[in-house]
Amino acid sequence: METVKVEQTPDGVFVTPANDTREARAAWGTTRALIQNMVTGVSTGFERKLQIQGVGYRAALQGKDVKLSLGFSHEVIYTAPAGITLAVPAPTEIVVTGIDKQAVGQVAANIREFRKPEPYKGKGVRYDGEFVFRKEGKKK
Repeated sequence: METVKVEQTPDGVFVTPANDTREARAAWGTTRALIQNMVTGVSTGFERKLQIQGVGYRAALQGKDVKLSLGFSHEVIYTAPAGITLAVPAPTEIVVTGIDKQAVGQVAANIREFRKPEPYKGKGVRYDGEFVFRKEGKKK
């Protein structure tokens, strides 16, 4: 049973619910948003910026891979999946670009997962513009 109807006309793509059920209305909005993201991805693309904070923490491009120095005993090398481009304009900045919004967000989340920002000194990988709640620490 189809819950939504998708029609392509010279004026654009139109999505309408097939019936007046709650499931059809929910699928209507989801389908419209997914189609809109596909169109936006192909026309302008999606971008996610990551900031690296911490003494000695840095990133470098190694071919198409990103080499991350995040305070571990070894360097972390992240290989981007197909369709995703990684750029390192500065040693403390990573830019993830691609046409698939979900894939760009997932790659950025995977890179951030290596060293999330910690609440005491704020060291780690964070999204550009992300607020990290800072804790006070121990009193002497």
